[in-house]
Amino acid sequence: MNPVHALLYFILSLIAAAIIFFIMGAPFAAALTVIVNAGAIMVMFVFVIMMLNQGPQAVKLEREMTPSYVWIVPEFMAVLLFFEFVYILYHSSHASTSGTEMIHPRQVGASLFGTYLLGVELVSMILLVGLLGAHHLARASHFVKEITKEE
Repeated sequence: MNPVHALLYFILSLIAAAIIFFIMGAPFAAALTVIVNAGAIMVMFVFVIMMLNQGPQAVKLEREMTPSYVWIVPEFMAVLLFFEFVYILYHSSHASTSGTEMIHPRQVGASLFGTYLLGVELVSMILLVGLLGAHHLARASHFVKEITKEE
């Protein structure tokens, strides 16, 4: 599978999550999901994949190294999520939504940079370490290509 196609599908799933946020009455959370996840983080992932540029030999090696039984748990989780989705759709059409309230951007900001500040900082550090690791891998693979060209 092409990694860029996988990223595009992942962006599509994040946009679907944003639509669910919007339908549930949280338009600001939907906008944050699109801007932060599908926008900034996915663009960073695309650049990392383009920097690595491993090509079709990496796809072949991954297929050889991954046994078929590894996909049992993800398939089970996908089926479970599908049935949960159908259950929620069926029961949400019969339930009233009068108990929901609007979440304002000020409340989201106060939670992110107040109560959950440590979590936000940890996530940003994890993303930074991932980007630096990808840069290191790309640089190392570039040197290996240069050495093999010289020989």
